[in-house]
Amino acid sequence: MFVLALLITLLSSVAFNRVAAAVEPLDTSGRHPLYYKSLPPGAVWQSPAAVTMQQGTFQPVAFSGPAGTKFSLPLAGSHSEEEPELMAGLMVGAVYRFRITGIPNAIGAELYPTVELIGRIYPPRGLETLYPIPINLSESDLQEALDGNLVTRVVYLEDPQTAIPLAQQRTESRPIDIPLDQDALATADSFGRPVAIVRLGSKSPPRNPALSSQFYFGFPAWAPIYKPEPMPETP
Repeated sequence: MFVLALLITLLSSVAFNRVAAAVEPLDTSGRHPLYYKSLPPGAVWQSPAAVTMQQGTFQPVAFSGPAGTKFSLPLAGSHSEEEPELMAGLMVGAVYRFRITGIPNAIGAELYPTVELIGRIYPPRGLETLYPIPINLSESDLQEALDGNLVTRVVYLEDPQTAIPLAQQRTESRPIDIPLDQDALATADSFGRPVAIVRLGSKSPPRNPALSSQFYFGFPAWAPIYKPEPMPETP
């Protein structure tokens, strides 16, 4: 049985998330003792350990937040259509900068966080889009970033031997605060296998177009995932 148990997340500029549990014990040989919270986006994939990971694989990721919030990804020099619950296939090993608009109590404000995929999950074949990696941001996360603070989330795959078997929607969160001097990546690693790092700060796009590629980490490819249209009711 594939259990979706989204414990979730963060605060105080550092935190972690829990996602779906696997059905077999996790391999602990690939953990990240050399990685620490202050590494810049993309640094994990510059390490020797990265050669053993499946870079270039597309992994479904689902973005969600408080009511009114919308998400979009870079597309053809602009951004994709904004969606309140955006889902897309992102490449494992890449860093993406996405846009958040419609932030509560912040008319006109925009945020440009990053998500770095450092692993993937393995749901039953054919159900990949039903079990994406959830990136669920709370109103307090967004406000912290607007106030100039850096919020770090680490999403991890639970160890099935210690996972809490509670069903939960991917848009739901149970915040867990950790001290500022505690490493979010190491903390998540002690609970399971980290698969994504989200960094939410107050950076904005550069005015000089020549710097856009650097800001968006080279515009890595991504694949849109569309929700099926509801079937019309028959009279």
